[in-house]
Amino acid sequence: MEEEQSFLDICGGSLTLQRRYYSPSCREFCLSSPPLSLRSLTAVTCTVWLAAYGFFTLCENSMILSAAIFITLLGLLGYLHFVKIDQEALLIIDSLGIQMTSSYASGKESTTFIEMDKVKDIVINEAIYMQKVIYYLCILLKDPVEPHGISQVVPVFQSAKPRLDCLIEVYRSCQEILAHQKATSTSP
Repeated sequence: MEEEQSFLDICGGSLTLQRRYYSPSCREFCLSSPPLSLRSLTAVTCTVWLAAYGFFTLCENSMILSAAIFITLLGLLGYLHFVKIDQEALLIIDSLGIQMTSSYASGKESTTFIEMDKVKDIVINEAIYMQKVIYYLCILLKDPVEPHGISQVVPVFQSAKPRLDCLIEVYRSCQEILAHQKATSTSP
């Protein structure tokens, strides 16, 4: 079963949350941001090229135009391959673990997997970001030395930065799976 719902990020941009229920113990959450705006891309490219043309008219050196085109293309490729994330996914399976995947605009994917026996809890935390308080979902990892301690905090949906209402939807569903996993692991 798949559900889709619209939310906002912390800056007011639109986000789409897709929830996929594979079984009571397996769910996936995909948070998608809008694709790269052709209008803003064109505006930045034209600005750089017009500035380069202005320098060209002053210096009469064609290397300036060539360098502007080359730098613009390299900057665009770098932005698409390393910065612009189109989709972030969280797959949680109670007997196996949690997989976080980030899909970049260039098609590159980055995946992180955390085994379920290392997960202590999933919580909504707060932080100060750009002079305001924001909320983020994070995974608390167990400390291997101290059983009641936390060794690491792993943030989820770092690029999308959804608002609290979206995080609560994901949090509740994750808590259901964690509760199901704890109930099945403690029963004889």
